[in-house]
Amino acid sequence: MTTLAFYILVSFGASVALTPVFRLLSQRLGQVARPQEDRWHRQSTALFGGLAIAIVTVAAGSTIDGLGQIRTLIACSALIAMFGFVDDTLSLKPSTKLVAQITVASILLFFGFRLHWMESLLGDAMLTVFWIVGVTNAFNLLDNMDGLCAGTTIIAGGFMLAGVINSSGVTPTALYLATLVGATAGFLVYNVHPASIFMGDTGSLFLGLNLAAMALVEKPQIGSAYGLLPIVAAPVLPLLLPIFDTAFVTSVRLLSGRSPSQGGRDHTSHRLVAIGLSEKRAVFTLWVFAGASGVASILIQRRDPGLGVIAAVIFLVAMSIFAVYLARVRVYEDADLTVLKGESMTPLVANFMYKRRVAEVLLDLILIPVAYYTAYRLRFEGALFGANYPYFLASLPVVLATQLIALFIVGGYRGIWRYFGMMDAVVFAKAVVLGTVAAELFILYIYRFENYSRSVFVIDAALLMLLLAGTRGSFRLVGEFVARRSAVGQRCAIYGTAGASLGTIREAFGPAALKIVGFIDDDPIHRHVRVGGYSVVGSFSDLLSMIQGGELDLVILNTPLLDVDKLRELEQCSQEHDVQMLRLQMQLKRVSAAS
Repeated sequence: MTTLAFYILVSFGASVALTPVFRLLSQRLGQVARPQEDRWHRQSTALFGGLAIAIVTVAAGSTIDGLGQIRTLIACSALIAMFGFVDDTLSLKPSTKLVAQITVASILLFFGFRLHWMESLLGDAMLTVFWIVGVTNAFNLLDNMDGLCAGTTIIAGGFMLAGVINSSGVTPTALYLATLVGATAGFLVYNVHPASIFMGDTGSLFLGLNLAAMALVEKPQIGSAYGLLPIVAAPVLPLLLPIFDTAFVTSVRLLSGRSPSQGGRDHTSHRLVAIGLSEKRAVFTLWVFAGASGVASILIQRRDPGLGVIAAVIFLVAMSIFAVYLARVRVYEDADLTVLKGESMTPLVANFMYKRRVAEVLLDLILIPVAYYTAYRLRFEGALFGANYPYFLASLPVVLATQLIALFIVGGYRGIWRYFGMMDAVVFAKAVVLGTVAAELFILYIYRFENYSRSVFVIDAALLMLLLAGTRGSFRLVGEFVARRSAVGQRCAIYGTAGASLGTIREAFGPAALKIVGFIDDDPIHRHVRVGGYSVVGSFSDLLSMIQGGELDLVILNTPLLDVDKLRELEQCSQEHDVQMLRLQMQLKRVSAAS
């Protein structure tokens, strides 16, 4: 462990010292990334940061004893970094870049880097080349916002390093990963927002190739009894964020009638900023996703990866819902949305995109087995689960059918996710109870309930309810999360805890128009009480202080009764400090055909 820390610290220090040198060199030579319409940055920024990462990693990595297969990777990494440097300075065609990447991937394949996912050697070889090229390009595309690619590399590399240490100890592979993480961390010091230097294609291609290849060197030994899923998921999960971003952007561009190779500000990070998050918060949010997928990868590498598989499946479902939410964010002009005109996909696919009920049923087809399997895992641990596994398999079709039918009967597929509320949760609770009781009755009739545990069905009902409510309420939860952390919008205080609801206020102003500071209420009993998730932050005198201190842009009167003297004082104070004051009123107006 001492050696591991030494390589991390040395590579970090060398990168911290070398990056400013290349920043100055880039500026002197005029090799800077200039603002473009399809790029995110808004000022000219030095480009040679990737050289610092590559030189430090290659130099420090070459000093490691017993490198073996890693020596080939170091040579190929240096080669792809050189090619990336040429691209940064000359801007090569996408086809030229692809040929170079396939060539480097073929060299790695020749020297024994393989996925070993298929019995067919030819199929596995082609899949390996696709993996290396795909992940390399994924990191290249992920380099679209300050600190995102470098931070993701550190997180992914850190979890891969933990996996290697857990399975094999401090090996040359672990030391090389430590060097890569340390060098990237040194560069990140200058790349966080606002970045003073970019890594360019030199760095993104170098990092992508290294992490793609490192996933093939020391794979965890997972029992064959658990099938192919854990074997595939172990290397994929640490790198899931760049893979997700690439797949998401490619799919949305194709569905919108745009070329996947066309640049644009439509990545996951850009969409998070578009819905109101600051650039720092958007990057941090994606780092959290990268960390969560890394945790799932560690869980799945345990001797018994069952719970890790559950975590991975739930995380993939969450990412899929997240993708649907982000896809709704408007980033293209109307002229680009040729998908809506049927010009870029077949009518069959276009029709399926609007059949969200089908998607809900398919989602439940995943959630119901996950909940039931998790209930068994929690009730029966270790050898007990193995002994009860046949009973789980025998009863799973019954549970799946009864729960789906119950959801259909009680109206679980009639709601709209965006407006999910308590009464929708009650509907799902009815469905879960009905489905659970029906499943128990069927099992009682078919198997006499022998060798089955009633507590499993109680746990299953609780888990399924949590999953159903969580997925259906996800759009509202994400919207609330974004609204509370939005970097845009008017700072607003709501005077009065009665009257209209938060939903009504938000609908009146728009989803990203307000940054609600909190409620104001003169009743001391309500002080520090939470209303709709927001605290009562003070009384009338506190409101005046907030206005005078420049903490507010808008005050909404949400109370039907207000003392005349207070109202005049509030109006005068608001006018003096240029704070808008509005009274929210709801009226029902009779409508006739004549009007």
